[in-house]
Amino acid sequence: MEFMDLGGPVMWIILGLSVLGGAIVLERFWFISRASTDAPSLELSLGDLIYHGKKEEASKLVRAKDSSLHRLFRVAVDHWEVGHEAMQILLEQEVRREVFRWERGLGSLATIARVTPLLGLLGTVIGMIDVFRNLPGLSGSSVAVLAGGIWEALLTTVAGLSVAVPLILFHAFFSVRLEGAEEMLWRGVDFMVREKVLRSGFRDDEGRHP
Repeated sequence: MEFMDLGGPVMWIILGLSVLGGAIVLERFWFISRASTDAPSLELSLGDLIYHGKKEEASKLVRAKDSSLHRLFRVAVDHWEVGHEAMQILLEQEVRREVFRWERGLGSLATIARVTPLLGLLGTVIGMIDVFRNLPGLSGSSVAVLAGGIWEALLTTVAGLSVAVPLILFHAFFSVRLEGAEEMLWRGVDFMVREKVLRSGFRDDEGRHP
């Protein structure tokens, strides 16, 4: 609390932004834990069910988890009766929706990471202005007072950088995960369209088309 008082109003703004940034980071980790899945295993299981005509089991499989790939395949299974071109359009729309979910919060995180160092610098400049404004009234024995004023002025810069650096790293991590998720989803589109082209509909357990 003493550091907050020494840093002045700018320090409180930096603190508020750090809390907001931390909340975004936690929410993104929670989202990733829910939206991620083992893509090869899911594709293998779903492909086997489609081949054997087990639509009900396939529907249960794509609803077993709320991952992005499960949601994509859910669209395909629920609209299996449409043509493969219409299927591709539906899946591409779902990919865009899922990418938007993965991107949510990253813009705000990047903004906070850019703004907090500038706020820290602003706080330091304000503090230095105050120090130099009082400089004419200081005697030679007041060097310690001057140094203390400069030290206090630099607190906001340290605070701003302390918030920005971790957020930049988190943003880079989430951006990499976003790219990986988008690539996974487009592979999922290719997989489902290929299955649709190869098999015009689910077959029954004896291998006959319904």
